[in-house]
Amino acid sequence: MKSKTPLALMEQSIMVLVFALAAALCLRVFVWCDNTSKQDEARDYASLRAQSAAEQIKHAGKAGGSAEETLAAAAQSLGASSSGSAFELQYNKDWTVSDGKDAAYVLKAETVDTGISGLCKAHISVSATGKSNVIFEIDIAWQGGRAA
Repeated sequence: MKSKTPLALMEQSIMVLVFALAAALCLRVFVWCDNTSKQDEARDYASLRAQSAAEQIKHAGKAGGSAEETLAAAAQSLGASSSGSAFELQYNKDWTVSDGKDAAYVLKAETVDTGISGLCKAHISVSATGKSNVIFEIDIAWQGGRAA
């Protein structure tokens, strides 16, 4: 009578192999889900910051100045660095305003020429520092005193 030990050992080996493959697949899915979650979190914070900047710009636009004047006033109220027809605001990885040393994200707002007197428009975008891909962007328009 032959021993059944080799057959049991082979069965055990196959079960361990199947378990290892399933575990590797699950681990890969967990890593993918974690990355997706981080990207979604960044997009949520970016949209919140962009919408907040849009509201500040629209509020500053109630004064009736040009688009450049409105963006400069909004930049001042947000604590952003302004240059002519645009401003930039930097955030650290925790989405609090940064002085630039530990900046992880950049919000940029710039005027867009509408060609229509009294209509001002701006484009707001948020991207990761050092990367060209935009996480979130929004266009806004408001009534102003002079054309943009």
